[in-house]
Amino acid sequence: MSVATSIPSWLTTEWLTDVPRESRDLSSGRVESFEIESARDTLISSVGRIRLMYSGTSDAAPRFLFLKTLRDDLGGAMLRGHRREAEFYASVAPPTPADLLPRCYDATFLDDGPVFRLLFEDLSDTHDVVSAWPIPPTFEQCERIVQTYARFHAFWWDHRELGTSVGRFVTPEELKNFLGEYQRRFAMFVDTLGDRLSPERRRRYERAIDAGERLLERRRSNRNLTIVHGDAHVWNLLYPREGASDSVRLIDWDSWQVDVATDDLAYMMAVHWYPERRRLLERRYLELYHAALLEGGVAGYGFDALWEDYRLSVVWQLVIPVWQCSMKLGPWIWWGHLERVMLAFEDLGCADLLG
Repeated sequence: MSVATSIPSWLTTEWLTDVPRESRDLSSGRVESFEIESARDTLISSVGRIRLMYSGTSDAAPRFLFLKTLRDDLGGAMLRGHRREAEFYASVAPPTPADLLPRCYDATFLDDGPVFRLLFEDLSDTHDVVSAWPIPPTFEQCERIVQTYARFHAFWWDHRELGTSVGRFVTPEELKNFLGEYQRRFAMFVDTLGDRLSPERRRRYERAIDAGERLLERRRSNRNLTIVHGDAHVWNLLYPREGASDSVRLIDWDSWQVDVATDDLAYMMAVHWYPERRRLLERRYLELYHAALLEGGVAGYGFDALWEDYRLSVVWQLVIPVWQCSMKLGPWIWWGHLERVMLAFEDLGCADLLG
């Protein structure tokens, strides 16, 4: 995204004055001018850092803001994710403890146009991406990340607003449709890979699909559920820079839903970590996560239940490379996911769950 073409018509000094004022971060004065100091395209969005110049205001007014908006060159296929992320910051973020998410000043999605914008506090001076992809974080960093997810999950665990004013429970009809779509996309996956998907692995997929109705009983209970990120790799967060005393902030919520918490953990570890690291750290971090859940007020959910949920989540992570391949994402994304999740499936004896 070039800076010269990155200023939409709605991005004005008046709007940038009103938004912080509504959030009580600008008690007086106004934005006199602004400039987009840096801008770039991500996979599905455009992001930029905005420098603000004020007249007649206090030092408390934000000097920088972070803007996320639509990429000009993408069609309507990506709009669902943008709509979902705007919904997250409008309904989920406000009651969530403030130190788990970046502060959001504006979350707007309009079908007309369409218009999508998120305006955040800028954390560039205090936070950064935790590591260069695909290098995993250090042990200490991983511990903080797992504990951060536990705090977020615990806050929303069986929350009274889940399925009503915040998110919704998936219906039986939707679960049935999901299994049908899984089977359809898997057939395409088989055609794409040919003999690069071994007969043993193909049979594993077929058994998982056949067992899908029974395995989905865990979802149908609508108990011990929370809000899950849905794309919880460790690069979808901002980690405090060295020496900063701030907290980890979770970002990029375009895939959130009400579901089983261990889906996020399985995606983080089983899908993205190679066997040596996963075998060394997996159970240790699950125990750490469980302890943080209990500290966050979750009751009646023992470690054995979490462990079984985690193994079940690993079975469902087999979906990831199938969907990514069918969406025409590059094999540099999904081929490694396929290998790693298959090895996790074997290590954890997930075939026993298929009957």
